[in-house]
Amino acid sequence: MYFLIAEMESQLPATSKPSNEEETCPKTPETYRKIISTLPREDGWKAHGDLCLYQNFWCYSYGIEGAMFAQDHYNAQPTDIFLCSFPKSGTTWLKALTFSVVTRTHFDNSTTPLLLKGPHNCLPLLEIDFCRKGIKPEPGSLPLVASHLPYASLPKSINDSGCKIVYICREPKDAFVSMWHYTRKLPHGVQEPMSLEEAFELFCKGVSDFGPYWDHVLGFWKASLERPEKILFLKYEDMMRETLLYVKRMAEFMGFPFSLEEENKGKVRSIVEFCSFENLSNLEINKSGKYAPHIPVENKTFFRKGKVGDWKNYLTREMAEHLDEITEQKLGRFDLSFDDV
Repeated sequence: MYFLIAEMESQLPATSKPSNEEETCPKTPETYRKIISTLPREDGWKAHGDLCLYQNFWCYSYGIEGAMFAQDHYNAQPTDIFLCSFPKSGTTWLKALTFSVVTRTHFDNSTTPLLLKGPHNCLPLLEIDFCRKGIKPEPGSLPLVASHLPYASLPKSINDSGCKIVYICREPKDAFVSMWHYTRKLPHGVQEPMSLEEAFELFCKGVSDFGPYWDHVLGFWKASLERPEKILFLKYEDMMRETLLYVKRMAEFMGFPFSLEEENKGKVRSIVEFCSFENLSNLEINKSGKYAPHIPVENKTFFRKGKVGDWKNYLTREMAEHLDEITEQKLGRFDLSFDDV
């Protein structure tokens, strides 16, 4: 209903612009595979092969192809609203909330597409769906687009168009533990998933999907200070604590404010309750459905606990202190910190 999606027969035709040689290369799949083959690599989290270093962030090759393609071809519109996040930082929740806010005049809790499709299938992911499915927004279509790309690697047209960005981040210890659990649930073929200790060492070095974590957060934080009217910076912990307040703030920022009548009729609370972890995780589509054919991930993989402070059940005191030290070193001087949970 919201996007015209046509499957592309070939693999991603994408390019990047790091050198004059690459700028003159024909835009063919072979060209981009060649570029990616030359990138630094790490035998990463054993989820989708090696992680590659591109534009100072680590990512699996299919994500880098998507990033290249988006940087070259995505034409952002002023009405677009980008939902950006580091993986496992509240992305699923943010998608469900914003989708429900924006579509609330068309659907209620008994008719919402979220009953038939998981949040990740209701909103396109820029570096995956735009490239693999050829998404073409229709007039008046849903303006929401998600991305895990760092701020500096988003398509230039996003800033040029003046569209809005909602960014959510999460306390790094919880973000790491959530990512580790998620990765262990993915199909690994003959490879065994990484131990907590192995993954922790890589995460601290900045080697994780779309990492380093701290650079990702800092890029959007700085941008939000420079352009607060265009970038809303949110923390998962704050939203968990005062969900009603932040949902109303998001709605106003996105240009879909709640009326006083809607508030009095409980519309905000209804959306918050429908999009709660308890409700979403118990919907049949999120217990038995799958994300997409090209990424064989079951929807239930995106739901684990959703709790603040769950890291305490997995990290030693020394591990927690080490992550806290890195966070203070990387973010402290920019007046960015997280609650001690």
